[in-house]
Amino acid sequence: MLALLLLTFFGSYVNIPVCYLAAQTMAADTTMSVWGMRYAIPHLAEGHGTVVAVDIGGAVIPFLLSLYLLGKNRFFLRGLLGIAIVTVVVHLMAYPVRGVGIAVPVFIPPLISAAVGLVLSRRSPAPLAYVAGSMGTLLGADILNLGKIRGLGAPVASIGGAGTFDGIFLTGIVSVLLVSLVSRKGSAEESP
Repeated sequence: MLALLLLTFFGSYVNIPVCYLAAQTMAADTTMSVWGMRYAIPHLAEGHGTVVAVDIGGAVIPFLLSLYLLGKNRFFLRGLLGIAIVTVVVHLMAYPVRGVGIAVPVFIPPLISAAVGLVLSRRSPAPLAYVAGSMGTLLGADILNLGKIRGLGAPVASIGGAGTFDGIFLTGIVSVLLVSLVSRKGSAEESP
């Protein structure tokens, strides 16, 4: 597990370019005064394009680990339901930040993921929380907001990278820790 965490962390520095979004050409008005009359003269202003990349540590490794956990624990329907719930919540909270990308509050996704894991799976809540949290954050923050990237002026949009890597990494780890704490507390209260 430690090796996987280290691989995820160091993989966050590796981005694979997938496509290039050309800059939007914007019309900007310049005003000019001739003989006391003001005239608006439109001209085209070129923005900077955006490279869309996929982050190894923030997208590829969590995706592969989630597939493994779904198969190993055989909770496909509950996994998809959990991913859908976290995706909707994260997407509703995600907001574009000009020049940076898409931002999401840090601690809400892990709390939602932990709750989803505990409610949907009594047998394996921690793996379900990881899958729902990491995939839900990836889908809700990055994938569903790809259409907003072009207008933000960010030179690179890394799917699963930058701030989203932190969100996915923290969501996965913190949700599993929360589920483990709640599960231990519950089993300690049940034992005589």
